[in-house]
Amino acid sequence: MQVAVLSGGRSSEHEVSLRSGASVAEGLGQAGHDAVAVLIDREGRWSRDGEEVRLQPGAGLLDCEVAFPVLHGPFGEDGTVQGLLECLDVPYVGADVLASALCMDKLSFKRLLAFHGIPQVEFVQAGEEGWRELAASFGLPLWVKPSRLGSSVGISKVSSPERELDEAIEDAARHDPRVIVEASASGKEVECSVLGNEEPQTSQPGEIVAHADWYDYAAKYSEGGMELVVPAPLEGATLDRVRELAAQVFTLTGCSGMARCDFFVTEGEVLVNEINTIPGFTETSVYSKLFEASGVSYPDLCNRLVHLAVERNQRARSYEY
Repeated sequence: MQVAVLSGGRSSEHEVSLRSGASVAEGLGQAGHDAVAVLIDREGRWSRDGEEVRLQPGAGLLDCEVAFPVLHGPFGEDGTVQGLLECLDVPYVGADVLASALCMDKLSFKRLLAFHGIPQVEFVQAGEEGWRELAASFGLPLWVKPSRLGSSVGISKVSSPERELDEAIEDAARHDPRVIVEASASGKEVECSVLGNEEPQTSQPGEIVAHADWYDYAAKYSEGGMELVVPAPLEGATLDRVRELAAQVFTLTGCSGMARCDFFVTEGEVLVNEINTIPGFTETSVYSKLFEASGVSYPDLCNRLVHLAVERNQRARSYEY
């Protein structure tokens, strides 16, 4: 198939997205597809080979049969581009509009998990009634985050009382008016990749060993900033629980195609942290490395995602509106 690979974008993860896009194009080529690179610059302009891409509702995208967005963070992973692709009437890889927006918003995501009794770290929204008292009950350190941002941008670790907390909230609010305050979680940071639509397949879980105080932006994307241990050094029952929860969260949030679910694992307890609907997607990214360790090669992964996108689009077209 001819596949439009969308990369770049307006978020702070622009450069990471470009690397993901180049890897996906290569993987699709190895799988027998024709990849069409579409660059979205930092101002949101779309181009192909330096020429502006004109978008017309209902007219598809460059005669491609599928779009493969690898746009990390806001304006790409939050439902905005997914809505545009729906308007263009082109099948696309990954979560739909609602699932993308839900999983991008940490507060909405965690409230859904709480409703379904999924184990997770305690949290509160800064500014809501009684939030300071509830946050104080979490103990220290606290983690303050913009609700709708990715890759550890705008996140602060609060290790001392109120003044530092207020500064952290002010910093997070520069990125997003919705700010979440979370309790700290000890134990291992474990991640699990998910692939599929109605019947998701999970990868071997892996442990993230950050060579820093915590798994921040630099640790994620700097050479030698982290080490991935696959499978995670956990008992068999705990590994099974991680995979079970990853599939359950994927389904509860309405995800499709791909996602990476992140956890905190202590002795006897597995807590869901978050789910990423467009995780880093180079051949050396956690998402693909976990599936590689599970027997799925990178080209096969790209190929499966394209076919899952077509499958979901065909199912959506079967409904009457």
